[in-house]
Amino acid sequence: MKMNKLGRTDISVSEICLGTMTWGGTQNTEAEGHEQMDYAVENGVNFFDTAEMYAVNPVAKHTQGNTERIVGTWFEKSGKRDQIVLATKVMGGGITWIRDGHIPTREAVSQAVETSLERLKTDYIDLYQVHWPSRGSIAFRQNWGFDASKQDKQQSLDEIHDTLRGLDDVVKAGKVRAIGLSNETTWGTMQYLKLSEEHGLPRVATIQNEYSLLYRHYDTDLAEMSHHEDIGCLPYSPLATGILSGKYRNGAVPDGSRRSIEKTLGGRFTERAQEATDAYLALADQHGLDPNQMAIAFCNSRYFVPSTIIGATKMDQLETCVKAGDMTLSAEVLEGIEKINREMPWPY
Repeated sequence: MKMNKLGRTDISVSEICLGTMTWGGTQNTEAEGHEQMDYAVENGVNFFDTAEMYAVNPVAKHTQGNTERIVGTWFEKSGKRDQIVLATKVMGGGITWIRDGHIPTREAVSQAVETSLERLKTDYIDLYQVHWPSRGSIAFRQNWGFDASKQDKQQSLDEIHDTLRGLDDVVKAGKVRAIGLSNETTWGTMQYLKLSEEHGLPRVATIQNEYSLLYRHYDTDLAEMSHHEDIGCLPYSPLATGILSGKYRNGAVPDGSRRSIEKTLGGRFTERAQEATDAYLALADQHGLDPNQMAIAFCNSRYFVPSTIIGATKMDQLETCVKAGDMTLSAEVLEGIEKINREMPWPY
């Protein structure tokens, strides 16, 4: 599988990253998580992504931290920690049962890292990410009501600086190799870069944001910033929470699927999204492609993407998605994708 560097670091990752957020919640057991990690590593994946708030679907106090624990028990069982680039995240605030919902202050970052290390059964994290901005995020459909005029600029800068100081502490302590952001904007990322340069603090290597055929917000100013500042985008939800697989067509709700738990899929399951999906499924069929693989390969084809995060609840889904790492889409397929995108942009 093709390997790429994360930003300006010396960390090389497979272009497929194994997402873990369903392990230890209502959708996947520890044994299933271990099976997924075994398969992924056997097929060239060296990059795992998790977070202190997981499992999800739904987010719950009694399952919080379970996913990191499952990754940790796999490390302990397999002895393969040194073969994996491990990414996890500190929450951006607001979840009351994690540090009383506080934002990631300098002290909170150190506390969160220690707790994650304990659950993960390791003494270092390769990529440590801020899960969402403390000032609020435009992710998760919050963009429709976004109003930056309600933000206090100096407060935002002070919070970013304090978070960076916390990240600096854990990097200097040898507990974190590189840092990243998630659900962040161009302005927010540039402030991290500016403050890190001014104060000699760690430099952001990556941004983990939602990106898919149905959600291409990253294509403009964020992509420009990624290119000029050498910050890779790690797309999550490349299948738009399964919509692009076609499994929800004609009102279908498969047992155990995410839509059986969350009907609107976080606001993604709209009439326009279904129309656009039909067009992408037809394009895949026209060229003899699996639609899941086409969607993931599209993300990997973008110049700003070093690795795309996949997630699966069943092994056959995982096997299909991992195989996308071997795909290169033809010019004709890419032209077809752009035609559909211009006709039906950003459908949710």
